[in-house]
Amino acid sequence: MSHQAHRAQAPTSIRCAVLTISDTRTLETDSSGAAIVSLLEAAGHQISARGLVVDDVTAVLRWIQHQRAREEVDAIITTGGTGVSRRDTTHEAIMQLLDKPLPGFGELFRMLSFQEIGAAAMLSRACAGVSQCRILIALPGSEPAVRMALDKLILPELGHMVREARR
Repeated sequence: MSHQAHRAQAPTSIRCAVLTISDTRTLETDSSGAAIVSLLEAAGHQISARGLVVDDVTAVLRWIQHQRAREEVDAIITTGGTGVSRRDTTHEAIMQLLDKPLPGFGELFRMLSFQEIGAAAMLSRACAGVSQCRILIALPGSEPAVRMALDKLILPELGHMVREARR
């Protein structure tokens, strides 16, 4: 079956949980999380949960594991904590939860980022994969990076990704 046929059979409305990981933002000041929610809803997807936790592996794991256990969550998208500073621990948390990493996501994200910000793109540890039949995606905290990832990578394939993760 072709990827076009797979897409044709994919769900068109995905139930998403959105998590911001930050030591400095609040839900009110979180433009990246708000952008994710706005873009998902504009594309016809549903937001089943939205949260914010500090950049701490245990806090990130706890929130994601809770959402992953909920029937009404097909995909979890995080923003923040994917850099290389001491406090950036999202990548370490996410990698513990992935049953099947999707290395192509990070590779494509960094390639697209390179076109916009140059060599600094290599500092991003954006990643994605399948975790207990759910799609799990970790994005940087930058709103332009979030918008680029949603527009060029996530929205075109989210239904297809969820379909494949469920099979």
